Amino acid sequence: MEELVWTIARSLVENPDAVNVRTVQGEDEVVIELRVAPEDMGKVIGKQGRIAKALRVVVKAVAARENKKVSVEILQ
Repeated sequence: MEELVWTIARSLVENPDAVNVRTVQGEDEVVIELRVAPEDMGKVIGKQGRIAKALRVVVKAVAARENKKVSVEILQ
């Protein structure tokens, strides 16, 4: 799933080399941390958070097929 988030984020931003994705294993949930260049933050979040919400929905759908709990955090 980390690769999925990385691929989607790189296609959205102006500076794809600045995209950084990291997976953090929690007790009962996996957290995928996404970092982009500050000027690309709005492109990843979208108007009223629509793109970020869609990204989270896609990741949760993939995770559900694998019986996992996954969340996506967009960090500065």
